Amino acid sequence: MEQVSSTGRPVQITVTEGYDLKGFKGDTSVTFIRAEFNQVVLGDSAKITVSPEGTAKYNFTCSFEFNPEGGGIALDDLAHKPVFLTVTEVLPKEKKQKEEKTMVLGQAVVDLLPLLEGESSFATVVPLHPVPGSPIEPFRSGVKQCSLEVKVFVAEPLLTPAQISGGNLLKVTLEAAYSVPESFIPIGPLQNYMKDYPIFFKNGTLKVGGEREPVPRPKKWPIANILAPGANNIPDSFIVGGPYEEEEGELNHPEDREFRNQAECMKKRITWDLESRCYLDPPAVVSFQKRIADCRFWPVEITRVPLVAVPKGKSAKFEKTDDEGQFSFHGVAYVNMVPLLYPGVKKIRGAFHVYPYLDSTVYEKTKCLFSLFRDTGHSLNQNNKVGGINSPVSKPVVSKNLKEDKTVKEKDMEGKPRPGDVQVPSIKSQSSDTPLEIEPSLCNNPEGQQYVEAGTYIVLEIELDKALVPKRMPEELARRVKEMIPPRPPLTRRTGGAQKAVSDYHMQIKNIARAILNEYHTMFGKQVVKTGNDIDSETLEEQKCQLSYELNCSGKYFAFKEQLKHAVVKIVREKYLKTTSFESQEELQKFISELYVFLVDQMHVALNQTIPDDVQGTPPVIYTSSEQLRLFAFEAEVNENYEMATVYYEERLVREPQNLEHWLDYGAFCLLTEDNIKAQECFRKALSLNQNHIQSLLLCGVLAVLMENYEQAEVFFEDATCLEPTNVVAWTLLGLYYEIQNNDIRMEMAFHEAFKQLQARVLQAQVTRQKSAGTVECVEEGGKAESSLGPWGVTSGSSTAALKVEAPTGLGAPLSILDEFLDESSQLQSDSHEPILSVQSQDPAVSQKASNILIKETASKKEALKSQESSTCLHSTPYSVSQTPTTIFMETIRFLMKVNAVQYVHRVLAHELLCPQGGPSCEYYLVLAQTHLLKKDFAKAEEYLQQAAQMDYLYEKAKKTYLQACKRSPSCLTWLGLGIACYRLEELTEAEDALSEANALNNYNAEVWAYLALVCLKAGRQLEAEQAYKYTMKLKLKDENLLAELHMVQETVGFGNPSF
Repeated sequence: MEQVSSTGRPVQITVTEGYDLKGFKGDTSVTFIRAEFNQVVLGDSAKITVSPEGTAKYNFTCSFEFNPEGGGIALDDLAHKPVFLTVTEVLPKEKKQKEEKTMVLGQAVVDLLPLLEGESSFATVVPLHPVPGSPIEPFRSGVKQCSLEVKVFVAEPLLTPAQISGGNLLKVTLEAAYSVPESFIPIGPLQNYMKDYPIFFKNGTLKVGGEREPVPRPKKWPIANILAPGANNIPDSFIVGGPYEEEEGELNHPEDREFRNQAECMKKRITWDLESRCYLDPPAVVSFQKRIADCRFWPVEITRVPLVAVPKGKSAKFEKTDDEGQFSFHGVAYVNMVPLLYPGVKKIRGAFHVYPYLDSTVYEKTKCLFSLFRDTGHSLNQNNKVGGINSPVSKPVVSKNLKEDKTVKEKDMEGKPRPGDVQVPSIKSQSSDTPLEIEPSLCNNPEGQQYVEAGTYIVLEIELDKALVPKRMPEELARRVKEMIPPRPPLTRRTGGAQKAVSDYHMQIKNIARAILNEYHTMFGKQVVKTGNDIDSETLEEQKCQLSYELNCSGKYFAFKEQLKHAVVKIVREKYLKTTSFESQEELQKFISELYVFLVDQMHVALNQTIPDDVQGTPPVIYTSSEQLRLFAFEAEVNENYEMATVYYEERLVREPQNLEHWLDYGAFCLLTEDNIKAQECFRKALSLNQNHIQSLLLCGVLAVLMENYEQAEVFFEDATCLEPTNVVAWTLLGLYYEIQNNDIRMEMAFHEAFKQLQARVLQAQVTRQKSAGTVECVEEGGKAESSLGPWGVTSGSSTAALKVEAPTGLGAPLSILDEFLDESSQLQSDSHEPILSVQSQDPAVSQKASNILIKETASKKEALKSQESSTCLHSTPYSVSQTPTTIFMETIRFLMKVNAVQYVHRVLAHELLCPQGGPSCEYYLVLAQTHLLKKDFAKAEEYLQQAAQMDYLYEKAKKTYLQACKRSPSCLTWLGLGIACYRLEELTEAEDALSEANALNNYNAEVWAYLALVCLKAGRQLEAEQAYKYTMKLKLKDENLLAELHMVQETVGFGNPSF
């Protein structure tokens, strides 16, 4: 540990005044203060008389020496040991009384933690907590509390700047052990290996069930024999609890909620609420971080320690027993410390199962070779005789409920010092790579097995003052992105050149010529019609004079001159670069002559360009919208006319260069043609238009990975997660990036966060549906049907939901992956929270039909395939089907396929195949088929489409499962599930029988009536189909997809809906 100096330095504590003091003998009592630190009395103040107002000016100064190198007080002692100030009243002497009598009024606690934050002095007012029977008022809101004004001073800071920046403070809070075995009694210490010595928690309090622990509640000092109960509480430090789902432990899933509610309310528990602190200097921080990376699980041991009562007259209250059998109920919890290595994470809190302590299992998980409880047990018992501080030690209370043959009575350990005084081996000696030879007797732990049977778990919190791995701030990430992709400046107003000036002049000449011709037709049109082309020169000259007269009289001539003036001025400035006055009249005349010749020549050029059709008016311009251009471009893509598609995409960019969606669409097209450089340029231009656009950031990150610019990719992905922390795709892509970098810890962090956000989104969707449609009650159980999430995706909480399928929407639904660009490629919203994705139906029956069609197409000529693909894309289904993404990887795949990032998709598909809730699904094979279609590998595409078509076996499996459920516990839902499976397998008779049974058990289920209507429609029974449909609508079917399927079948067969 790095220290400032080899010599000791005094730490001064000064008590200046006391306020609102009260004594046993009235207001004018005589009191003094005793200061204690680290079980040593620092000194007593002078005896001061309290004023009638309750104030006392002590001006008492004491000190202790900070000398870590000399084996004295070290930084770690300052972290977890406070200064105790005990206020004692001196009672007046009575007659024949030789010695003064004193009574303790209360205790105050001074936390020295500011000294570890770099402070050299601080002042505070600490409350004086009364001891039992004291006249001092306990703390109540609105009532003045007795307090002491204290100042702490050191000559110079105890920490160097390097220690302040590189060191850290570790806080471990043990809250409670819940659902302990019924045979359990108050237990002894619990330890966790931290730094170079274990941290012990003692004095656990056994409580019976009946009520939940209150929150917030104060954390307590891990020090025994504190006189005032209120002084046990650490100032401004509380246990606040929180939702189970936000914890980092093992019991944080929705299915654990009921058990935890029961355990924390009704079952027996042991509470500590203790916080222990540990200062880590910079080398210790590095060692701590390396230890977590090497071994993610850290053991937390729990045991019961017996103490033996000795006969009266002995010097000690307790003595140790024989080494054998002195520890019982030896258990261990495994705390996953890896989240502390996540960027920005400073705290982990959670519930952890307690397992029986077995040396082989502990070594396998934690690489710890032995238990300090077992190997240092004699030291623990000996230290039980030592008081926590040099205050009077209260009598230990022996439990009357436990009796043993040898009059051994067990209770929780009291008066044990801080484990820094216990001589134990360091953690280095426990981390050997040599396997431990385990005796068979140690592997048998029947008492520890009771933890598993009872479901015991501990709630633990580990907090650091600073994160081990700093998280980059959003401002830094934004700055990095801005450096890589500076924002596009607004388009400057460009001045037209000489060519533009001449062109404008031509346009004005043409406009004036049309106006003059229109005037001529107005005046002489009828005459021209009568005479035709036989007009002599005299008549034309006369008409010319009349036209000139009319133009001059009406003022149109001057209007034409004004109209032409601006164009002439631009020619003077842009063509001849004349912007200043002429020096002489001759120069002016010369320039006017030259200009006149040029203007007359250009006038003839413009008039010669004017065609007779112009006289009749310009034809209407056929304007194509940006959306039409996108459709034209997609059609060209399907027909593999990439040159024409490029023209359409570039036309969109020319029309609206500030529209980032146009850049994204063009970038996706460039990915399709494997032009990664141009795709990167497009995505970066889109990001330059809006540097907070999530999709642009993600696509820039994907291109950076494909082009092996890994540092830039991390910045893009991390910035996306900072801007939108709820984005599932952003977290998943960040995890995939860390996988490429072989950073397993951060990969796990990113995937965990993606899953958590997906879970939160699904739960929020359920709440929204319940609010809008009411909560669905299960008929046979009367409970709420809710879905839950496994480690990688969505699973169903009810058996029926597992068989629910999305309604078929024609041939376009299973192939929506193939026509995503037509449906939604322009829908990449700059302000959306998630990428807008088209999701296909997962009904295998529908997929089989559509896949068979595609198989036939791939067997034909390639031109026919392209034509069919275009037809399929251009004739989208009138119904839209959506489903909740099953895994974080499948949602990411949909996003990547939408932008043609096929090169990145295969890595994500591998995760989808291996994750527990993923696997080879219909959608999985359809994605594979699409990737091979894009590569023109039609044989592989056909193979995967056939595998997608074979997913019908799931319904066969579901049918068998529901048959067994109907035999064991028949209900409306089990028969409904069987009916759905049979209907999807086209077994209409069996489906009708099962649905009839479901209807008999509950004829108010709208879903049963809907499937009965479908069966009757397929069987051609019109009257029954209409009756079933009537009850479906009367009972207000909530499943919109099923209702859409019902309407589609009705339209197909031509009956079933009386409103047709």
